Amino acid sequence: MTTLTANDINLVLTLLGAARENLDRIEKKLRPSESQPGDDLDPGNPLNKIGDNLSPRGVEVCYRLYDQGKTRYAVSQALKISYGAATHRFHAWEKLGGVNRQRQPLE
Repeated sequence: MTTLTANDINLVLTLLGAARENLDRIEKKLRPSESQPGDDLDPGNPLNKIGDNLSPRGVEVCYRLYDQGKTRYAVSQALKISYGAATHRFHAWEKLGGVNRQRQPLE
């Protein structure tokens, strides 16, 4: 059986720390957006949908989630839409200029 030296243990702990940082970063990207106090960007708001489709307000909420750097998966989970619909909205958001697009009011 091989024993670990103090140097080996330090190396393993350093690698574990780096792995934790990467996992935290990935988790932050994947989690749906949480509303901040005073923030009217509520992905679960019923006004974001008309039937199964996004309302104009829902489309703007979707775009603002992309403005925040959320992934298509996180947006699909937050708005309860399919990944395909989130991808469609992502490409539309890109065509509008991405984060540089003109924001619409949330009505």
